Amino acid sequence: MIKRDKFRKEKEGKFLEEDVWLSNYRPYSKQFLYFGYIPIDLKGSFKEYFPNNSEKNKVINFSGLSSSQDFQSLATETLTGLDFLEKTKSIGLYFFNDNGEKIDNITDWGHKQFTDYYKDKKIKKEDIFNYTYAVLHNPAYRKKYELNLKREFPRLPFYKDFWQWAKWGKALMDLHINYEEAKPFKLNLSNSEAIIKELKKAKQEELSLVAEAKELYLPPPSKIKVKLKADKILGEIELDENSVLKGIPKEAWEYKLGNRSALEWILDQYKEKKYSDPTVAEKFNTYRFADYKEKVIDLLKRVTTVSVETMKIIREMEAES
Repeated sequence: MIKRDKFRKEKEGKFLEEDVWLSNYRPYSKQFLYFGYIPIDLKGSFKEYFPNNSEKNKVINFSGLSSSQDFQSLATETLTGLDFLEKTKSIGLYFFNDNGEKIDNITDWGHKQFTDYYKDKKIKKEDIFNYTYAVLHNPAYRKKYELNLKREFPRLPFYKDFWQWAKWGKALMDLHINYEEAKPFKLNLSNSEAIIKELKKAKQEELSLVAEAKELYLPPPSKIKVKLKADKILGEIELDENSVLKGIPKEAWEYKLGNRSALEWILDQYKEKKYSDPTVAEKFNTYRFADYKEKVIDLLKRVTTVSVETMKIIREMEAES
């Protein structure tokens, strides 16, 4: 824990490369974080789960006590911000003691509760971790314990088919942690820039007309207005005034974290922002959506797949409950 008065006692910070960490800033949005004392006033207890910036650990994150939004949960394998989810609480598969030793976060006592109840010695601690993740996504569980989840730490019921729930939990965890590797969903990109590219392949005598069309109908890249707006009814995302991503299934919008779908979280994080501070606006406002457009399109396609597959599993849970 870093105390706030340290800012007053120390005049300067020293840059350390090992303090550059990859983190999950918001759902499905990673950023590099400088984990030094100047930008990070309070470091929390993440050293328990991530003793260094190269250590991987599966972590179940969920919304904390007195959250204003519905209960939500999302697994990661890197550290997260305290507002990754509202009032974020985290449980790692492992934790690390002061000597750097990796220790199971599920105790032997907790493990025994499951093996005794299900009379199954094959159940491992990671199976219980997966089971937990599935339970936290179960709509029936969230509805039944809605008030409890806002006031106290989640508790686990024993469902009839342990292995089915553990299987669902593992599938969800793999989807959510490895979302950048998911198969891109086949969405259609309506793009006037692409049309121009096709026209350029026309006969040599038509090239002058293509150039004229581009000049007349396409503003320079720096002048293209960024939209990043979702139309759930039409199943579209308007990226900018030239590009629309079409064919998003309604199931993708149903996968929500708080008051936003996973896709809407991405749109929010990639918007261009105006800064009121003149120094920040002049010196540090270098982000332009156009520089990341192709990356965002690819990410939206992959998270569409994640969203659709997540909802398939949740529907199976609803049928079972």
